[in-house]
Amino acid sequence: MKILLVHNFYQSSSPSGEDAVFRNEVDLLKKNGIDVLTFEKYNDDVRTFSAKIKTAIEIPWSRKTYKELKDLLKKEKPDIAHFHNIWYLISPSAYYACKDAGVPVVQTLHNFRFFCINGLLMRNGRICEECIGKIPWRGIRYGCYRGSRMYSLPIAIADGIHFLKGTWRKKVDAFIALTEFGKKKYIECGLPEAKNFVKPNFLPDLPVTPLAETPFAPPYAIFLGRLSAEKGLSVLINAISLLRLNVKKRILMKIVGDGPLRENLQQIVKYGNVEEIEFTGKKSFTEVTELLKYSRFMVLPALSYEGFPMAIREAFACGKPVIASRLGAMAELVEDRKTGLLFEPGNPEDLATKIHWLTENEHACEEMGRNARKVFEQRYTAENNFGMLMKIYEAVLNR
Repeated sequence: MKILLVHNFYQSSSPSGEDAVFRNEVDLLKKNGIDVLTFEKYNDDVRTFSAKIKTAIEIPWSRKTYKELKDLLKKEKPDIAHFHNIWYLISPSAYYACKDAGVPVVQTLHNFRFFCINGLLMRNGRICEECIGKIPWRGIRYGCYRGSRMYSLPIAIADGIHFLKGTWRKKVDAFIALTEFGKKKYIECGLPEAKNFVKPNFLPDLPVTPLAETPFAPPYAIFLGRLSAEKGLSVLINAISLLRLNVKKRILMKIVGDGPLRENLQQIVKYGNVEEIEFTGKKSFTEVTELLKYSRFMVLPALSYEGFPMAIREAFACGKPVIASRLGAMAELVEDRKTGLLFEPGNPEDLATKIHWLTENEHACEEMGRNARKVFEQRYTAENNFGMLMKIYEAVLNR
């Protein structure tokens, strides 16, 4: 079997977990003897003003991509083309190149970008589903992409054109959702149920033995992710403050990651004298594993649905429970009181209560961590993931 993996990399200044998932799947297939070739574009290449204007014009249809991909398909004749991200240099023209070459298309859905200009189904800090099942013109009015109507316009045009043409329904043979929640939401957005499969992300090369068998010293919790509005970090900061004020409990919280809100959040913590919170900055996978190894638990207070928070996968791999918002994929991935705790989204009082409970019940925390590791071994290993992926490929080829 020969597989073409297609991906448009995000800007290196704002990396995405999708980039890591793409690389992981390339390596996974190669290690299992699959003949793999790739077609890659990089948003870092869009540097000049003229290049940005050209890219904006070609978001709905890139003639360059169509030709390059058509030539590659004719030469290599892959069995399947598996897409991860097409925005903004690849464009939907890539699907038409595959169809014209007779190559089936599989698309992993990491977010809601085909139906929502910002890809989050979120506006002004709240869930927004106004554009589901419609052309996303409202996204222009609201300036949903980067808070700008100008930036939102070309994406809305692309989504609108291909919504009317039925590109997603007609030119893609299979969609891979990362969770059952995601699958259900994509079907609501108009994707054919028969074409939707579920396959979570996985963690490659994890040690066989759990990393959870370590003493709770020093006692701290951890947040891992991008420091952006949808991650709900203001809720977390308020919860930590409430613990100190209301129950005289000081819980050290390490915030691991970087993003556009880092400076602002650091100022809030500084002027609020929230001494319990430490910003570590971005860390390597090895460094993150070490921090997880000695933590008590992870907190994910996201305000958006999330696709598949890879932080949950990493916490479970290290045998750590997760306190997460009872929202979207998180409410599916974290089983309340078995692999962690769920709290009301956006509610710092409820989050503070859950953090306090987990720190006061050490035995329950350890038991949830052991359960989390078992779930990881059952669902999120590379071996299991390869089997799932091959079943999807076979289903597509046998249609």
